[in-house]
Amino acid sequence: MNNIAVQAIDLCRQFGHFMAVDHINFEVYQGEIFGFLGANGAGKTTTIRMLTGLLMPTAGEGRVNGFNISNDVEKIKRTIGYMSQKFSLYQDLTVEENIEFYGGIYGLSPQQIHDRTDWVLDKLNLQAQRRTLVSDIPLGWKQKLALGTAVLHNPPILFLDEPTSGVDPVSRREFWMLINELARNNTTVFVTTHYMDEAEYCNRLSIMHSGKIIALDSPTNLKQTYKKTSIEDVFVSLVDK
Repeated sequence: MNNIAVQAIDLCRQFGHFMAVDHINFEVYQGEIFGFLGANGAGKTTTIRMLTGLLMPTAGEGRVNGFNISNDVEKIKRTIGYMSQKFSLYQDLTVEENIEFYGGIYGLSPQQIHDRTDWVLDKLNLQAQRRTLVSDIPLGWKQKLALGTAVLHNPPILFLDEPTSGVDPVSRREFWMLINELARNNTTVFVTTHYMDEAEYCNRLSIMHSGKIIALDSPTNLKQTYKKTSIEDVFVSLVDK
């Protein structure tokens, strides 16, 4: 049986009278690319913030790497990588300085920081920009760098919240090449997106609408179940209902 890396059991988050996440259930397996597909406001980011310990659930349970999201927040933060929607790097530092800074936060040794810096820059084709200020590089490169810092400490579980939003097609392709490589090396990747083509890259995919999960299966099975030729057609047919 596959090891469960992330689990949600009747997970809820309410803001006043608004139920942003409404009793959702799922399991994510080790080494899997698990996609959360939905329009803006569907509840994807709220879910990922609960799973990463940034937001407490109103009700229900969640576990990440065996740790409870309500009681073991600090343990969870030490064992995950997280890339948020909002750009989180320092504009007045160079590419290399940002990597060194985050390496220090993750507790890496100077040698580890040196080795992982070269690995990140090589993988993301940023060697030529290593001494360039982050403020001076394009958005696509900034997002690639943010992804690089999220995996700097080689976390077993990686959370990506719409990582390619606003990124050019070439950079998006490079993102997914790295994501697939990480998964092949047994990293669990939990990714939210509203790009239908990216949803096709996931091993399994959940479709979220109005705080609920309305479908969950592999992209191939979803298309077969709903007799559609693309995930976009599946999504539109479900949301229209």
